[in-house]
Parts: sequence; structure tokens; C-alpha cells
Amino acid sequence: MTSISNFQMIAKPSGSVCNIDCTYCFYLEKEKLYPDRKNHWKMDDETLASYIQKQIQSQKGEVIDFIWQGGEPTLLGIEFFAKALELQNKYKGTKQVQNFFQTNTIRIDDEWAKFLGKHQFLVGVSIDGDREVNDKYRVSRSGKSTFDDVLRGIEYLKKHKVEFNTLTVVNEFNVRKPLETYRFLKSIGSQFMQFIPLVERQAMEADEHGLTLIQPDFSGQCSVTPWSVPAKAYGSFLNTIFDYWVVNDFNRVFVMNFEQTMSQMIGRSSACVFSETCGGDLVMEANGDVYSCDHFVYPEHKLGNVNEDELDALVNSPQNLHFGESKKRNISRDCLDCPVKQVCNGGCPKHRFQVSSDGKPNKNYLCEGFKTHFMHVIPKMVGMFELMERQLTPKQLKGAMKKRFY
Repeated sequence: MTSISNFQMIAKPSGSVCNIDCTYCFYLEKEKLYPDRKNHWKMDDETLASYIQKQIQSQKGEVIDFIWQGGEPTLLGIEFFAKALELQNKYKGTKQVQNFFQTNTIRIDDEWAKFLGKHQFLVGVSIDGDREVNDKYRVSRSGKSTFDDVLRGIEYLKKHKVEFNTLTVVNEFNVRKPLETYRFLKSIGSQFMQFIPLVERQAMEADEHGLTLIQPDFSGQCSVTPWSVPAKAYGSFLNTIFDYWVVNDFNRVFVMNFEQTMSQMIGRSSACVFSETCGGDLVMEANGDVYSCDHFVYPEHKLGNVNEDELDALVNSPQNLHFGESKKRNISRDCLDCPVKQVCNGGCPKHRFQVSSDGKPNKNYLCEGFKTHFMHVIPKMVGMFELMERQLTPKQLKGAMKKRFY
């Protein structure tokens, strides 16, 4: 098995603790894995220091990324992240540090935005669309709208010139509104977007840990959740946005889904979802427990703890290398002859539970959607590469694309 030299770590210093109650959230129930932490849910100073020191030491490059997620990381308060910055400065030496911060923005105020802007955090904003769309699933604990609070937080980010992108979960509801969703995100100032397909299966009965949202190899009674996106509809959603984007916003708005596809086409894997193997995108819980993947926070995928183990040893442990290589080994028979395998590579292992033509349950649920999307955009992207090589001005490029494709 090939060792992993470059990896990233998603840190969840608040664990699964959040200030809203999204219907579709796959991480909220992870609190059942740590019942003793209900009253001590925050990452402590010892774990924070251990993580920052070991993250810097374990990375080979000169730029070190710290990715802060949740739950909701703003619940920890500014003081926590001020301490993190102090520790980064203490241990970074000659290396450069970048901080990434994912939030629902509900707690972002003038003080938060000023702090994030001053220290150049890149903020990922979770928002699914306009009021109707966002409030379909992203509601408060009492079931009330969160929309106005989210927009207010975004305005604070813009006021302090905080660079932000939007992360939109594509579900069974907003998948019907591709252009409305895209245009709305543009209207609130998003120039960097990512559209993440929602796919979850739920067991009829909880397991021994109290979890109902299951792994792909689960064999008991279960069903795809009603809020999951239909596969082909997801492909059509992306196609509709692409056709509008390519002639209106190319080179002005960046859609990560399209950027990732273009990178795959030239042999540069940019997302674990579409890489041939995985295992290089780990996640760390608030107490320092490290797992192979954000989507595989289950006891059997725990690798160790940052307070006790070195991170490069965990990422290159036999357990994690086996996890990463299994993506390549367990690809479905249907994928091997698929014309879009080069860019898809069978998609995320989490979504491989459909029955393939050889009877094995290892085909990706999103297969039809990926094929619908990639067969539509790849020929156009080939044409885009050809036009870009002619070094046209942005205006000429836009006109040439519109003439060639539409």
C-alpha cells in the first residue's frame, strides 16, 4: 500500500454540538458516541495545543491548513480561536498557516467578523438557498426560521471584507430550483460556491451506539432518507447551472464542482470524492479522537487520539491505508467500463450501496447523476480548454463560448 505524504485534517472542536437542528444533518447524532462529554463538549487546552503542534510537525509542505468545523465552531467563542492563533505562531517556525472556518453565520456579529477578517480566515458559509429553500431543513431547535440570522451574519462578513464561500447541500427540495438557487447565492455576494449532494440511509433500528444513519456496508433493514437528493436530478441540477454559468459567469464566479471536474480531466485530483483512493482527509473530534473520514465517524474507523499518537503515524497506519485503498479495490463492475470513470472513480465510498450488474452492493447511489452531468459537461469543457489556449480576453472568451456551445 502506498504511503500518504500529504493529508488534511478537519477539526471539530465543538464536536457535534450546534445551535440549530438541521433535519438532514448526519453529524448531530454523533453525540451518542460521546455521552460522557455532554457537559464537557469543548476541546480543552491540552488537546488544542497537541493538535496544533502535531499538525504543523506532520505536514511536509510550507503551508499548513487548519480547517475548523462542527457542529458550530462559533459556540466556542473568539477566545478559543485567539488561543489557537497564539499556538500556531508558537509552533509554525518558518511555515505559513492558513485557517478555514465553516459556520452557519447565525452567531457572526461585528466582533466575530472583525476577528475573522483581521486574521484572514477563509469562511465557508452553510446556506441552501433563499428563505423557502433554506428554511425547509435548516431550522432552529424550536423549528423556527434561521434565514434572517444567516443573512445578517453574511452582511457582517462583507462589512469586514472577510473572504467567504458558500456550501450548499443539494437535497430533494432545492434540486428542483437550480437557477433560482445559483442566482440567489450570487445575489448575496457568493463568488465561490460548492454544491454538495445529500445522500443518507437510515436504519429501521438504532445500533448499539444509538446511531441510525448507516455505513454503506450495512445489511439490515434501511431506506434512503426522504430528504436525500434523487441521483439523476442532481446531475440535471448541475447541468442547468453549468449551462448558465459558462456563458454568464465563467472566470467571475467559481463553482467548485466544475473546477474539480476540470482538474480531474487534466489528471490533477482535487477532491477526495473523485480520487482513485482516499484516506488523506481525516477528521478529529473535540477530545482528540481521529477518524479516517468525516463520513466514517464510527468506532471501527477510529485511528487513535492526537494526545497520544503522531498524526503522520495515524494517517499511514495499516488501518487507514487499508481504508483508503479499499475505495479502489471495491469499485463496482459497472464503473470499470464507464466512459466517465476518469473523472468519477466511483465516487465516495459512503454512497456505494446500490447493486451493481454483478450483484454486489457497491455501485454509487449517485451513478446516474454523475453520468448525466459528466457526459453533458466534459465535451463542453474540452472546448473551453481549446478556447482558453487561444488567450482570448474575458469578453472574447465569453462570446466564443456562447457561440460555440449555445
